Amino acid sequence: MPPTVATGPERSLKETYEPTGPQALHNEHMPGPDGFDHATRADGSVVITHHGRAATTLRGGRAAQFLAEVEDDDPQEVMARWTGNYRRGNERTARNHPRNR
Repeated sequence: MPPTVATGPERSLKETYEPTGPQALHNEHMPGPDGFDHATRADGSVVITHHGRAATTLRGGRAAQFLAEVEDDDPQEVMARWTGNYRRGNERTARNHPRNR
């Protein structure tokens, strides 16, 4: 018996689309983070800036952990995560709420 392939509504989303890599986190409605930069100071601390303004300063073990992580992953994603400045997916909903008008 030959294998059957689901072609109609019974076809699952995973069968139709399975994103990988950094694209898996973002789509056309929610672009990836940008505008982040980091600088290492002489004392070993790391300053993360967002659009030219200091967002956070990491010192000691946290700075070393950040530098190791930024080398392995997408730097913009890592800096957004470490500063807490990442999209949560509910910005449009919150903007349209009657309380925020």
